[in-house]
Amino acid sequence: MHEPQRTEDTAGAVPGGDAADESEAARRRRRAQFLRELHEAKELRNRVQPRRARAERMRQAVRMRTFRW
Repeated sequence: MHEPQRTEDTAGAVPGGDAADESEAARRRRRAQFLRELHEAKELRNRVQPRRARAERMRQAVRMRTFRW
């Protein structure tokens, strides 16, 4: 399987006034990495299971048609 890359998110974090900014930046990096991997996994699933992907698109279209603004 694909091993996710590990980054040193908190290696330079020093407790104090700068720690909150570093933890926020680290959280954003981790979130961005997670969303990239999630998008990649969804694309792979859609390529591997085209029938299921088409059915999911149809269900989403029905949900959007019945959604009231």
